[in-house]
Amino acid sequence: MAQCLIIADDLTGANATGVLLHKVGYSTYTVIDPADSDRTQVCSCDCLLYPTDSRSRSPRDAYKMVFDATTMLKRCDTKLFSKRIDSTLRGNLGQETDAMLDALGSGYIALVAPCFPSSGRIVCGGYMLVNSVPLHKTAAAMDPKNPVTTSRVEDIFRSQSKYSVAAIDLESLHKGKEYVRKQIVSLAGQGIKTILFDCISDDDLELIADAGIASDVPFISVGPGPFTATVIKKTITPQTEKNNGAILLVIGSVNPVTKMQVDEILPSRDIFVSIVEPEKLVASVDSREKEITRVINATLSASGDFHIFAIIGAGIDPDKRINLSAYEELRGCSDEELSTSINESFAAMTAAILDKNPDIRALYTSGGDITVAVCKALDVSGIRLHSEVLPLAAYGDLCGGKYNGLKIITKGGMAGDKYALKDCIAYLNTHI
Repeated sequence: MAQCLIIADDLTGANATGVLLHKVGYSTYTVIDPADSDRTQVCSCDCLLYPTDSRSRSPRDAYKMVFDATTMLKRCDTKLFSKRIDSTLRGNLGQETDAMLDALGSGYIALVAPCFPSSGRIVCGGYMLVNSVPLHKTAAAMDPKNPVTTSRVEDIFRSQSKYSVAAIDLESLHKGKEYVRKQIVSLAGQGIKTILFDCISDDDLELIADAGIASDVPFISVGPGPFTATVIKKTITPQTEKNNGAILLVIGSVNPVTKMQVDEILPSRDIFVSIVEPEKLVASVDSREKEITRVINATLSASGDFHIFAIIGAGIDPDKRINLSAYEELRGCSDEELSTSINESFAAMTAAILDKNPDIRALYTSGGDITVAVCKALDVSGIRLHSEVLPLAAYGDLCGGKYNGLKIITKGGMAGDKYALKDCIAYLNTHI
């Protein structure tokens, strides 16, 4: 059964949120007609979306439609409930949020983070700005069905909701997660049902989600999509079948961004990790061969129990980085030649693991030098590119050689936020 239920006020909004979630690895299904829905899809998806088409209805009708939909679709094992609202605050926001709260029971509160940073929608000082323009001065103000007459989010919710409303500003967010967590707990204890947040960036959404989860107060996420996606990433693991194919991660980058991304993904997924010791790759020819063999054998021995495998250079930890110049005289090589040897070693491991584990159907490489070495080792003539997963992370198929057609994501070592690796893995899962 779906782990997340999202009630949206219109179909396009539901689908936009569903696509946002699908992009990061969650299976989503939009219900048009509950009586005629594909039960297999409903039961197997991660996130179920239901559009009530209530944005332009009367407040009374909108309340009933959301209440009935939530009551009909909620399940005891649903982990997260969300109310999707318009990104420009049109419609019956307060009434629909009330309806979902009422359908779920008295213990729930609503955390409302209505910003959509990538679309230029932010909330600062309680006011929504769209590309730096106050909301009531944008085209939303002239919507023939749902005109917006104020940019102040609190005014909209207070005028529409029967419940008490409070707001948490940017200054509070800057005091950190623990401070915000205490505010949520305190406001909920005072009987506040709807808590609004200033939010101007994805980092703000991260903090709000972390504080809400840490509060242990049952809540519904309310927003146009990004806030709910952030909460979902922190609370729900995608349902991934192992028979879809395995993924091999090859990570040789040693910069802090890559370490941050690896640290984020390792505790949250069932990944077999082989740490490669770079000094063993450059100390001697014999130690290099032994280290390559060790990593290959260790990774292959886990092939029956894991879906994702990673070979990661120990140098990702600053304390374990080696000074190549110390080996120049010992090996009679330049630091450039030693660096090339390390990259070629990673490539040799990759080729051997792919050769002996046919279940691997997708590859992820981090770092330009590593990617080039891997492509050479696999005798790749080119990469047929399909899409951008995130800036500087490209998805495509290998062309030529033994692994023609193998899915791959290549990413610059410095690219992306802390969720970049998680998002890339999720993207590959949806495409194999």
